[in-house]
Amino acid sequence: MRICVINPNTTTSMTDKIGEAARHAASQGTEIIACTSPSGPESIESHFDESLSVPGLLEVIRQGEIEGYDGYVIACFGDPGLLAARELTSKPVIGIAEAAMRIASLISTHFSVVTTLSRTIVIAEHLARQYGVEHLCRRIRAADVAVLELEDPASDSYRRVRDEAKRALVEDGAGAIVLGCGGMADLARCLSEDLGVPVIDGVSAAVKLVEALVELKLGTSKVGDLAYPLPKRFTGQFAHLSH
Repeated sequence: MRICVINPNTTTSMTDKIGEAARHAASQGTEIIACTSPSGPESIESHFDESLSVPGLLEVIRQGEIEGYDGYVIACFGDPGLLAARELTSKPVIGIAEAAMRIASLISTHFSVVTTLSRTIVIAEHLARQYGVEHLCRRIRAADVAVLELEDPASDSYRRVRDEAKRALVEDGAGAIVLGCGGMADLARCLSEDLGVPVIDGVSAAVKLVEALVELKLGTSKVGDLAYPLPKRFTGQFAHLSH
């Protein structure tokens, strides 16, 4: 089985971290191919960033279909372009926010999310509502750590994320913590040990869900809104997509 794990931003050091977490979670015999988006922002921290990350992400999916991957993981907690990506393939495509929230709901009656910047809280709130887990999610919290600070050992990002997670356990009554950024993928194990509760990294959760779907021989339905896109003409930078 070959799973393409896509970092929708353009920071390759984050791709390396995400790929390492994915490989650690993957079963023996699963090959993880970690890909960096060929275009877009260096980090994704706003609606604007998410929108500009989608074309590069979709290009990776298009190329992945040529490569013959068995499934895809979108390794950004905003799950940018998720439904559009599912239109492009019959293979499973899993976003890390949906994966983490659904896994959290299976192991705790309530969870809280610890994300990066406060301005991204509303994005996670919308996703919790969209995925039908709003009543299980006690709160979306921000450690006020910029995404690229997670790449800087001098930023003290681990302590800041840990302290916010501690507050979630006390103030929210959460029984599990969901990490709200793909760049936090390497923090889950240590945080779980420090806090004494399950800490869910969406990258690892998404890899296991893709593996399960592939083994069950289940893929994205091509009936209805997730059918392949209709052929049509495109102009400008998307002209190469014309049929």
